[in-house]
Amino acid sequence: MGSSPIPERRGAAISRLVLWNVDLTLLDVGQVMRAAYAEAFEKVTGEPLVYLTSSAGRTDSEMFFEFCARNYVDIEPDGEILSDFLATLEETFGRRADQIPAKGRVMPGAAASLAAVASMPDTVQTVVSGGTRANTTAKLVAFDLDRYLDLSMGGFGSVNYPKSSLIQSIRLHAAGEGGRVYGEEETVFITGSVPDVRAALLGGATPIAVLNDSATEGQLREAGAKIVLPELGDPRAVMTAVHQATPK
Repeated sequence: MGSSPIPERRGAAISRLVLWNVDLTLLDVGQVMRAAYAEAFEKVTGEPLVYLTSSAGRTDSEMFFEFCARNYVDIEPDGEILSDFLATLEETFGRRADQIPAKGRVMPGAAASLAAVASMPDTVQTVVSGGTRANTTAKLVAFDLDRYLDLSMGGFGSVNYPKSSLIQSIRLHAAGEGGRVYGEEETVFITGSVPDVRAALLGGATPIAVLNDSATEGQLREAGAKIVLPELGDPRAVMTAVHQATPK
């Protein structure tokens, strides 16, 4: 990673956690990801991946078993086959990493908004991603977005837990051994999907919704988002939203 504006956490009083969804909030590499899913699924199950499923709010672990159900693949839902799939997915996606810049894109305003939030005092930002740590990191590195994020404390789909549990885990462990738990008034999750808004509320974070995904403002508000941004193109508006969501 390049030179980073991530604040030094050792000995510093970090009072605000800003968590970002990755896919369709910060970037879109769906074309590359779908090809990797298809290859990994067929390698592990021996069956083609014909019917996909929505990735909104889901981890790769959850998606694998839904892929199996939708494609009528009869497997035992155990940890061994899931581990094989995730490892194979990292391999199939890793071989396509050089395609990310050409076939993917950064969502409008994402880089500027990450930089703006990184400049806020007493703030640390990381990701809550449905993808594995390796694949998520590759996506962010491809567009130089990792420089604004502390990925060491992120939540990833490498483990078979829903996003709400990943958010809880970050809140519990962000302060390190013996540290306090960050509350909802100190933690925000920025996302564009309805399931993620619900995951934020279950995980103890205030959702800040962005109209980057297919969800409407009404759907996001009905799910529980009190702050809805039209886009990330106005970094000042993003900073204001983070301040409003973390008033302490």
